[in-house]
Amino acid sequence: MYKRAKYLPAGDKGLVVEFGNTIARDINYKVRSFALAIDRAGIPGIVEYIPSYRSLLILYEPLIWNVDQLMDQLQKLENDLALMDFPNPKVYYLPVAYGGDLGPDLNFLSEYTGLTREDVVRIHTGVEYLIYMLGFTPGFPYLGGMDAQIAAPRLDTPRGKIPAGSVGIAGSQTGIYPVESPGGWRLIGRTPVKLFNPREEKPVLLNAGDYVRFYEITREEYCRIAEEVKKGEFRVKTGRWTIGEG
Repeated sequence: MYKRAKYLPAGDKGLVVEFGNTIARDINYKVRSFALAIDRAGIPGIVEYIPSYRSLLILYEPLIWNVDQLMDQLQKLENDLALMDFPNPKVYYLPVAYGGDLGPDLNFLSEYTGLTREDVVRIHTGVEYLIYMLGFTPGFPYLGGMDAQIAAPRLDTPRGKIPAGSVGIAGSQTGIYPVESPGGWRLIGRTPVKLFNPREEKPVLLNAGDYVRFYEITREEYCRIAEEVKKGEFRVKTGRWTIGEG
């Protein structure tokens, strides 16, 4: 992690604030803290900010700010980050039916890692995953903290169509496809929970900086929960993450 963030102009209305050059939990924490500090500061003329693994893209109104003035304003926020009190993140508990046609690569994962199917599922459901960032498609969570025992390469040839809710593994990351889309991650299961619903007031269920923990359900439970989701009757269980977990 850099001692001080790097401020990098991006066109005539964008500014990248970069906190490091690796994927690391402490760097990502700085990114999320800075995003929250911007939100709380209510700085006029900031149109949007987009957090990533190690940086934050800030889009601003050039009729209100020139880039040097905005950098000065943001550097003041950076100086005060250590003094700010941030709330503990939320943990979302997501049901997943593993294997079969809902997780067609689970057998590959088992053969590739030398673990049994049950061990792959046990390890995958055994930790809380930090949501480093959202992207690729609306609400796609990039989840870090996966056990290296179940890491696996992407597909040589991506699939043209992956169902919404599919849970995949790519390298040492795991994630969930919120909408039907192409993709090259190894699919090990599927959740009936909707991660993206444009009709909701808050279309994206998850937030960067929160955590996800998976739990295994049967196919019958998957079908039942899917019906409850369709009727708006299912509520995702949540809790508060405690420092030292995950």
